Order: sequence, then C-alpha cells, then structure tokens
Amino acid sequence: MTKQLDFLIVGAGFTGLTAAYVLSKKGYKVKVIEANTSVGGLAGTFQFKDGVKLEMFYHHWFNNDKYVPELVRELGLEGDVVTLPTRTGMYFNGRIWKLSSPLDLLRFKALSFIDRLRLGFLVLQVRRVKDWRAIEHLSAREWLESLCGKTVYRVVWEPLIKAKFSIYAESVNAVWMWKKLVLRGGTRNDKGGEELAYFKGGFGRLAEKMVNAIRDSGGEVVCGVCANKAHTVDKQLISLETDNGEMIFAKKFIFTPAFPIIANLFEGTTNKSWLSTMRRVRYLGNMCLVLRLKNSLSDTYWLNVNDPGFPFVGVIEHTNFDSPENYKNSHIVYLSRYLPVEDPVWKFDDREYFEYCIAHLKRMFPEISDSWVLDFKVWRAEYAQPVTEKNYSQYLPDTKTPFENSFISTMAQIYPEDRGTNYAIREGRNIAVYASEH
Repeated sequence: MTKQLDFLIVGAGFTGLTAAYVLSKKGYKVKVIEANTSVGGLAGTFQFKDGVKLEMFYHHWFNNDKYVPELVRELGLEGDVVTLPTRTGMYFNGRIWKLSSPLDLLRFKALSFIDRLRLGFLVLQVRRVKDWRAIEHLSAREWLESLCGKTVYRVVWEPLIKAKFSIYAESVNAVWMWKKLVLRGGTRNDKGGEELAYFKGGFGRLAEKMVNAIRDSGGEVVCGVCANKAHTVDKQLISLETDNGEMIFAKKFIFTPAFPIIANLFEGTTNKSWLSTMRRVRYLGNMCLVLRLKNSLSDTYWLNVNDPGFPFVGVIEHTNFDSPENYKNSHIVYLSRYLPVEDPVWKFDDREYFEYCIAHLKRMFPEISDSWVLDFKVWRAEYAQPVTEKNYSQYLPDTKTPFENSFISTMAQIYPEDRGTNYAIREGRNIAVYASEH
C-alpha cells in the first residue's frame, strides 16, 4: 500500500488527460487507464496504411474558444495552431447553397426575403437570452419557431435537429441550440466570415503531447486497460478491478466515461436510485465514414445536409480546412450519422456502410466514380452525443457520487455547452481542483 496512487483516473479523453496533467504537475501520484488502444477519446487519431494520420471523427475549435489555446500555450506549442477562414453551406433542394457570410444569407432563395431576414436576425435575438434556464423548459422546435417562424424552422433547423438527435429530435431542449448559435455568432471575422482553428497534426497529437507532459511529471497513462468493477467499503471506493483481473488501489478516483459505463462499474455496490439517475441521461451513437479521395467534392468545408432522405447530417471536407498537402495531396471527407444503437444501420459492417453512404453521396455529387476512392475507414462511438432533454439540469447527475473519494466529470456534464474538446479541457481542470480539495 506504500505505492498506493493518489488518483486513479478512468478515461484518457481530454477531460481525463487534463485532470491528470493538472494533478501530476502538483506532485500527486496519478494513473490514467483507457479502454481503447489510443488516447484522445472522440478526438483520437488513426493512420491509413501509408502513414497518413488524422482524427477518427472530425474536429476543429472556434477562434473564440479559451481553454484549448491556454493549454497549448502551457505546453509550449502555440506555434502549432493555425486559424483559417472556412466555407460553410447547406445542401437543399438538390443544390449547394453557400452560407459563409451575411451576403450569402441574402442570396439564399430557398427562403422568402422576409424569412431570410428572420433567419439573419436570429443571432441578435439569441444574444438577448442571458439566463439559459429561462428557455430550458422549451423544446428546440418550440423556441426556434417562436423566434423565426415555422417556415425557417422547417427548411433550416428541423432537418439538422432530426439528423443530429434522431428519435429524440422533439425532446432536445432549446438550450442546446441557443448555445450553438451564441458560439457560432462569435466566430466571425471583421468581414462577416467564419474563422476556425486547428492543431497541426490533429487533436490526437495534442493528446499525445499531454501524455508526455503527464509522464514527465511522474504520472502514468496506460491504454488497453478496461475497468470492470468497483470494490467499495461503506462510503469509500477502495479499488477498481480491470478486465485482466488487476486490482488498482487509490486514495481518490475520477471517472470520465459515459454515465451508463460508470453505472455498470458500480452495479451492486450502492443504492439503486443513484444508479437509475446515472442511466436517466440518453445517448446517441455516431457512425463516421472517413473517405480518402483523389479529387475534391466541392470548395465547402462544412456542408449541412438539409434534404430529407440522406443518411448523414453533414459532409465535412476536412481538406477544405487543413491543406491536402498534409495528407499526401489526397482529399479527406467525413460523413457523420447520429443514431440509436438499436437502429439496424448500426449493425452494418464497414463495407456495407461504405456502400450505403457512397450511393447517397453520388446523388449529391454525380461526378464521383469508384476510382476516386483511395481508402476509407468507419468509426463508431456508442455514446457520442448526450441528449439534453427539457429541464435537463434537473436530472443531470452531480460530480459527487455516493462514495466520498469518487468523482465524475463527463461530456454530458459540460451543459449548458455542448460536448467539445475546449470544454472537456475546462472540465478536466475543474474536476482536478474539486477532487483535490474534497
């Protein structure tokens, strides 16, 4: 027991890594265990056969984000951040509409002139909301229809919310959309265009730099180790048992995976009401097809798909943001789909899902031929998106657990912000301070 850890952290996403980074710098004996074979969580990276490396799921951060740049500066890597203008658009009625600037909005003739004005004024109306709790009882649909009308909602917002939240589209609350609009409205440059930031080599590379910093401070980060069961005595968590039978003892524990995963660890150790609370938050999975192409699809980085009948929420052409030169002059495209894991599509094998998506992509871009496809990968995340239903804050589990030395910090608790690397870093710092003081 003389080698007992001060902190055992479960999960090597950005929350867990940031907490470990902060605590190890303060001299605590820290260990992070991660079930996957690499760090970074949803921001992790992979390699194609020829060594080209990129994120499994598309990532950027906004030029008004605070916590990623702070961390990057601390690590002495500010020279690896690039801020770039982006082109966004919408696929609707069989064509691409540019929506990168106020002038593009005025040209968006899928809406009447009056409805275009309503859409344009939405950002101003959104900024008037100072207390998100005042709109938490409303669904996103109820709130948006009251601000910009049913037609704007039907054309612009409903397809995106349905694609994002699937069977829960009518349940998601107004706060989720409010925060998205506030954030995006603050990322414009002086010409009205949007600017986004990226870390050279991807967020997975940033995660690896954090691992190095943790190890330099005496901490451990171990991948391929899955926590299986919590062992408790009264109000104390004593140890975690891993899938290989190892018992890891620590004075304090921090858990960063999704709530259902944490609840499973504590099954049979505590009262059922807390476990029920942990399982109350619903999640959607994500299937992300990463295409590596010979040619570019368009000049748009982020193309929202607003036509019904397409199986993805967006076409994200990453190399319209980060240069194709960084990917051996190939073009990287992400096709993202959110769905309940009970959906039959979730069970498609990789080839089935590729063929399913590429058939729809050819409807959007008829010039695509099979010869364009150099390679592809399909990634799945079972707990990709927490569903923030009406009055979410009233049933959201707390940082505390029934055990005095155990704490929770997950992406579902970033609320009222939506999940994202910037806020994961913030929460990692917060939980490190909170857990060290309690």
